[in-house]
Formats: sequence, structure tokens, C-alpha cells
Amino acid sequence: MARKKKRQSQQRISKKQLLDLFHKYSSPLALRDIHKTLKPSEAEKQSIRNMLGQLEENGKLINIGGKAYGLVEKMDLLRGSLEIQRSGVGFVRPQDRRRKDIFIPPHNIGEAWNGDEVLVALIPGGKKEGKNPEGRIVRILQRRLKRIPVRINKELAQGMRFAQPVDPKFSQDFLLEDDKSRSSLDPGVVVVAEPVERLDKHLWKGKCLEILGPEEETDVQETVVKILNQIPRSFPKKVLAEAEALPIDPEREDVESRHDLRDLLFVTIDGASAKDFDDAVYVEETRQGYTLYVAIADVSHYVEPGTQMDQEARNRSNSFYFPNSVEPMFPQALSTGLCSLNPDADRLVMTVKMHFSREGEVLSRDFFSAVIRSKARLTYSRVKQALLDNDREEQERMGPVYPMLRSAEGLAGILNANRISRGSLNFDLPEPEIHFNPQQEAVDIQPKARHFGHQIVEEFMIAANEAVAGFLDQKKLPLLYRIHPEPNQDKLEALFKLLRKTSLAEHVPEDTDAQSLQRLLEQVEGTHHEFLVNRLLLRSMMQASYYPRNQGHFGLASPCYSHFTSPIRRYADLVLHRILKRVLQETEHTTPGRKKLYKLADHLSQQERIGMAAEREILKRLTIIFLQDKLEETFTGVVNSVTDFGFWVELKEVMADGLVRLSSITDDYYIYWPKEHCLIGRHTGKMFSMGQEVKVRLSNVSLSRQEIDLELEESEDE
Repeated sequence: MARKKKRQSQQRISKKQLLDLFHKYSSPLALRDIHKTLKPSEAEKQSIRNMLGQLEENGKLINIGGKAYGLVEKMDLLRGSLEIQRSGVGFVRPQDRRRKDIFIPPHNIGEAWNGDEVLVALIPGGKKEGKNPEGRIVRILQRRLKRIPVRINKELAQGMRFAQPVDPKFSQDFLLEDDKSRSSLDPGVVVVAEPVERLDKHLWKGKCLEILGPEEETDVQETVVKILNQIPRSFPKKVLAEAEALPIDPEREDVESRHDLRDLLFVTIDGASAKDFDDAVYVEETRQGYTLYVAIADVSHYVEPGTQMDQEARNRSNSFYFPNSVEPMFPQALSTGLCSLNPDADRLVMTVKMHFSREGEVLSRDFFSAVIRSKARLTYSRVKQALLDNDREEQERMGPVYPMLRSAEGLAGILNANRISRGSLNFDLPEPEIHFNPQQEAVDIQPKARHFGHQIVEEFMIAANEAVAGFLDQKKLPLLYRIHPEPNQDKLEALFKLLRKTSLAEHVPEDTDAQSLQRLLEQVEGTHHEFLVNRLLLRSMMQASYYPRNQGHFGLASPCYSHFTSPIRRYADLVLHRILKRVLQETEHTTPGRKKLYKLADHLSQQERIGMAAEREILKRLTIIFLQDKLEETFTGVVNSVTDFGFWVELKEVMADGLVRLSSITDDYYIYWPKEHCLIGRHTGKMFSMGQEVKVRLSNVSLSRQEIDLELEESEDE
């Protein structure tokens, strides 16, 4: 008993009590002050030192010299993530999202690197009206990257190689020790370096951990982007072991306990390169209208909460897609095998069954677990051939699936028209697609094909997502909604003010609801204002995200929306499946409460943004490589953005955009008119504005700076 009491006394001081002590006093505390107040035993003194170190690492306390500590929140210090711009300036995004980003001039960045978690001190008087507050980094809490991709520039004497980061946001150069076992460290090769020792302000000694290969190879660039964005490239052994322990096909008892839909003509419709199929559809016409079945892979049947696969999937949050590779959320044994709705294979699914009237009104909806057997793995191009091009040979190849597709086309057309009429926004801006030769070299970059074949599946997925969200919302259970807030009102008003000066003045809407904005998009379609309105409207839109409280989805004009249809590649969908099963009493697992969902929603939204940033970055890198042998070629393009130092041009012959700098235009001095999104010559009155067509010459590309430079091509009459 005496020993037990002694152990309890040694554990009586907690981190919470320690923090409470700092909150109680109006000044920082030295270690002796803490000891004087808490009167700890010798064992507790060591525990206090450990806890002080942990609180310092967590950004709660800061060591202000010697053995004294101060409470971060009382010292005008903020914790946040550092983002360094290519110009060298930085911004810290505070953990407290209610606060504005903090501007960090280059001389106040210190030893911090792009992406690091830092403590920043606000500079008194550093904020000017309308500007970001200014700060100075006082502590690096955590390095975001401990391994940095670098390019070998040259071999130095004494067996060293000089290398520079491939990311222009890193200003640190590296000296890599010669490793005789690595004979391929030639100039132009990209390697992964581990910083070992700082030698000078921007010079580090480093160790080569991995050789990626020549910089201009596509797979090297994809690996670089994955490392820079901390996208996992392999699964832990325990995760792979769990996946490999799963059966190859569903077990008999699982099949027999479900609705048997194997005789229905379910099909999957995806891109030609897709390998994971998590949704299948079937439509039949009825006297009243249509019946739609949306079958979604039942990943939750095989991945239970808290398992190794579940934890890894939560950390990744989604699959990451690159032009030539995929980093899936789940191992292939599950993502392209057991849970993929491959043709002619029994697969477990969660099903949404909906009855629609001829006008597209939902008459009833039902949710249940089932087993299906997909009858065909269709591609968007095959659907286009059969439905839009009326290709008889393709129709015959589809056999009995073809009449079902015609019914699906009819229902999707009705749903699409209804969605547009309620105000769902349809920008329909082209997305770039890189075309490769057999050697995986980029040979062209063109707009990704878009037609109603794509829209069929999208309409059915939207309908299923809305149905599940509405059903669970009525049950008043905590769940993850997919929300899209209303657009930025200041940006909308600036657009409307600009349009009131044009021939569109009478069409400028009085309201900013989704229906009014959709009508505006329809009115400018085919006019010379279409480009300007589409781009500025899109820039006024907020980012969609996950949130535990319903706020509606503005872009889809949906009052209640969630993600349900992609549990193989989105963790949010897997969470929703578990909640739905709980409501249907098909599982005994508890579902997360709203408090846990807030934390999960933040994580999932952040991971989604990382995936989007990685997609943009790899596209930029491969575009620059593609353009390297096209210097001095002439292109036509459209001005898509204007700033005080130049304007960006979106090229028509190839989906790429580059910058025309004002310093390269010598016929006049130009004034920037930000509200009108244009540049005007002081003497000539010559104008460059958004949506304007120009002819340009490719003057330079730089992979190290990730820049594409253009110059205006002089016309013959100038």
C-alpha cells in the first residue's frame, strides 16, 4: 500500500497543471519559481523538465533564456506554418484560422524552410491598413521536410558535389560527400539529400540517401513532387499484411446475407486508364419514370475502424493521382482487387435505389447492402461512340447493356437540366491532359475530352450523394458534410461593377444567389465577355471542404451534400458508409462524435489541398520540360490574369500559360488598373486586358524556377 501511495505522489503533477501555473502568473517563470510553487520531489523535478520540453515542442511554451519559460500566447507569439514565395518573402499561416497570414520579410525568416512549423513574433507597428501583419520567426518547432530533392550541379574538388534544391522555394545549397558506391551522381541527376550540418547562411553539408535519376524524366519529376508534398510512396508492412490476409473474392456467407442484384445490368464507366472501380450504375424505365441503382464498393466491410489499414487510409485521406502513377489510399489487393467492381466478379456494395418521376422528381429512395456482378467495364469514349456518335458496331459490342445506357442517358439529361435550373454552376473550363509517347515523354498537352458521357455518371453520383446526406441529416447524427460556402462578396461586387460599364450592364444580376450567377454564365456564353466572366466568377468562389455541420453546397446549389460514392479513394466516403451502416443497423461499430469529426474534417480538407497542389505542380513541371525544345516558337493565346508587373497568357496551341513581363514591352510605359483587370499605355492608350487575344513568342523556360517566359510578337502593322 505504501508503494502505491508513493507512485501516486510521483505522478501528481501533469502537463495541464504546469500550463495552469503559467496562466496564473503575469510573467514568465524560471525553473526555480516552478519548483518553489509546486514543491516537487526529486523524481518529479525530472518529470517537470521533460514536460517543459514537450510543451516547448508543442508550441505552448518558449524558452526565453537559461531555465526560464514564457507562455507563447502571452508573448505576442503565434504558431503557424511557413510558406515561402519564389520571390523569397514568406507568410506564416497561423494555427488560429481567424487570424490573417503574417508577412515575413526575407531577413526575418532566419533558418526556417518552406513548410516548417514555426513560432512567429509580431512586429509592433508592422501592420499597415489593409495589409498583413508583419512578423519575425523566433523558433522552428518542426521541420516539414527532413529529406530534400536536390539536383547535382557540378563536381568539386576533394570528392564533393555541389547540389541545389529542385524546389525554388528552398534557398539552401548543398555539398554532398562523394560516395564511391554511387557512381551515377552526374550533373543533372536528382537525388534525395539529408541535411547534416549548416556550413553557412545558405549552405549545408548533406548526405545522399537515394538517387532518383535524370531531372527531365517523368517518373523522376513525379517522385520529386511526392516528396515535396509528403505523399507516401509505399505502405507499411503491417498494412500490406492486413490487405494480403483478405480473401480474393467475397466469402459465401457475406454474399448470402445481402440483397442479390447480380442479375441486373450494372456497368462501370471510367477513364481508359482507371484501375479502381468503386461505383457501378443501373437504370431501368418504369411507368412512373425511372429507377436508378447506384452501387458503391463496400470497403467498410473489410476495413474496420482502428485497424492498420484504416489508420493508414486516414493519414493519407485520399488517393493521389499523377499523369503516370497513382499513390492509392489502400493497397492494391483491396483497391484494384477485392473492392474494385471489376466486370464478371461478385462484389459487395452499399446501394442507393431511387425512383424518379418523368420530370426527375425523387419519388422514393432506399439504402441497403447488396452483391452485384458488373456486366461491363465501359470507358467514356465507348459511351460517346455508342450514345452520341450512334456507332452501330459499338452498340452491338455492348449487347444488352446498350438499351440500359439509353435509359441512363435519358435520366441523366433530366437530372442535369433540373440541377442547372436550380442554380448549380457550370463553368466547364477545360482541364489539361498530358499525352505521352512509349518512352513516357510528354509529346502534347491538350484539353481533356469532355462530353455528356462523363455527365451521365456525374449526375448519378451527385444524386446518390444528396440522397445519403439528406437521409442521415434527418436522423440528426453527426456526419461529415461536403460544404461549399457562398462566394466572396467583395470579388463578386467588383465583377458586377466592371460589367456595368460594358454592354452587359442590363444583365448584371441584383442578387448573388446560385441561380442568378448561373443565368449570368448563360447570358455571356458565346460572347467576347465569356472568358472574363467565367474566370472572375471562378476566382470569387470559396474552396469546398469537409465540415461536421451542414452549410449547404453553393456550387451545386444543394442544400445538403456529402461524399459517399468513392470509398476506395476518399476516406470521407468510408466514414459516411460506416455511419449509414450504423443507422441501417448493419454494424455494431460506434461512429465518431462531432468533436472528433471537427478534427477529422480539418485533416481531410488539408490533405485534399495537398493533393490539388501536387497535381498543379507536376503539371507545371512536365509542361516546362515539354516546352524546352520550343523556344522562339510563336503561339496565340488569351490574357487570363493581369498584374502590375505583366500579364499571364493561356496558350491555345498547347494547354500552358506563361508570363509576359512589362519589362519586355518597350513601346510605352504602362499603368496597372486593378479594378478593370488591365494595363494601359500612358501615351499610346494601348490596352492589355483579361480575355484579350494576343500573339506571343516563347522566350525562355526554367525548370529550376518553374517559370515560362513569353514576349509579345510584334504584328506587321506596328
